[in-house]
Amino acid sequence: MFRGATKITLDDKGRMVMPTRYREQITERAQGKLVVTVDRDRCLLIYPLPEWDLIESKLMTLPSLHAQARRLQRLMVGHATDLELDGHGRMLLPPELRAYAGLGHHGMLIGQGNRFELWDELIWGERLEEWRKAEQAATDLPSELETLSL
Repeated sequence: MFRGATKITLDDKGRMVMPTRYREQITERAQGKLVVTVDRDRCLLIYPLPEWDLIESKLMTLPSLHAQARRLQRLMVGHATDLELDGHGRMLLPPELRAYAGLGHHGMLIGQGNRFELWDELIWGERLEEWRKAEQAATDLPSELETLSL
């Protein structure tokens, strides 16, 4: 289970070091193999390979004649890139994916259970503020959240 927010740095080649606390899980669950792809929110999603295989299977069973399903397949499967942690716990993020997410040298790695989100640090801060304001303005909860107790 991946959780928490961690500041990360990308070097000039676009490599990032996976935080130590996650490396063992990634090695055990996926032999250090990951898949990175794009998200509709303009961040990157990073999955251990076995988790990605499940997501990809679900995506590919969506009806190909449904326009929104095809767009999601093109976005997520079309940009999916295999990565592997090197001996120093680093992975090289492709330039096209870094550009899509607007990643500079400073990022935020956000644990999301079975995956990570990788955001540019400044964009992450802006989005947090947007979400906070939207939450303050919201008055109704979706029915799925009405029974949730935190």
